[in-house]
Amino acid sequence: MRAVRVQNPQEFDQKLNEQLKNDAQHVFVLFFGTEDPSTNESWCPDCVIADPAIRRAVSKIPDSVLLECPADRQTWKFGSEPHPYKAREDIKLERLPTLMRWGKEGVISRLVEEDCAKPELLEKFVNEAL
Repeated sequence: MRAVRVQNPQEFDQKLNEQLKNDAQHVFVLFFGTEDPSTNESWCPDCVIADPAIRRAVSKIPDSVLLECPADRQTWKFGSEPHPYKAREDIKLERLPTLMRWGKEGVISRLVEEDCAKPELLEKFVNEAL
């Protein structure tokens, strides 16, 4: 598994298209809460729980890419405008964490919130890519 960090929503399309053009066989996109610099853990408790499980599952898929898309707490929870990932028609992000399988035509499937930490659901989700 190769991890690619999207620093902000404005570079999402560029980073995603780079992976799709590189013919990555399996592109997974993980939306999660940014890390708190003092703890190095996400401000989102569900993200903290799900992250290691997601990485373990995706790493078992050959030629996979995990596009890491952090959402900062202030914009996600308190912004005067909807967070860019919530506002995008192709993403329509509602909760964190969210793991998506992405293909050349867009979102193929998604796993949301606490389901991202359930090993049986996570394994089934990532193995659908094979």
